Amino acid sequence: MSEATRARFDREVAKYPPEQKQSAVMACLAIVQQEQGHVSPEAEKAIAAYLNLPAIAVHEVTTFYNMYNQAPVGRYKFNVCTNLPCQLRGGGHALHHLEQRLGVPMGGTTGDGLFTLQQSECLGACADAPVMLVNDRTMCSFMSDDKLDQLVEGLKQAEQAR
Repeated sequence: MSEATRARFDREVAKYPPEQKQSAVMACLAIVQQEQGHVSPEAEKAIAAYLNLPAIAVHEVTTFYNMYNQAPVGRYKFNVCTNLPCQLRGGGHALHHLEQRLGVPMGGTTGDGLFTLQQSECLGACADAPVMLVNDRTMCSFMSDDKLDQLVEGLKQAEQAR
């Protein structure tokens, strides 16, 4: 763990009483993911050692939430909601459309490393279904085939302009 990472962990832990420093586990996982793109088993062990927790306690958090990547993902991670309200309003179709458009199955990453496609449980925007989350930060609503195509093309163009 770098000194910069350790300093960021220290700032997060300082937000809690000393006997509750394990409460910073999610923040520490987010820091590692921001820096490395995913949370490796080695990173989980380092976080556990830092927070004085069993490694399994950190692993349980990593595997419970789908916002933590346990393996490298593409530059753009698409999480398509497939919970019942979104399914009833086309969530499954949106996921299938992206599988066809990107040429990868759910859970896969495109050969160029740009896109990873995942399904997601409820994103809390049922009235806007079907919805998806891009890179765990940007909510996209009412995702028709046209809007999905525009999103993919826009991101590809942005990459070419880099």
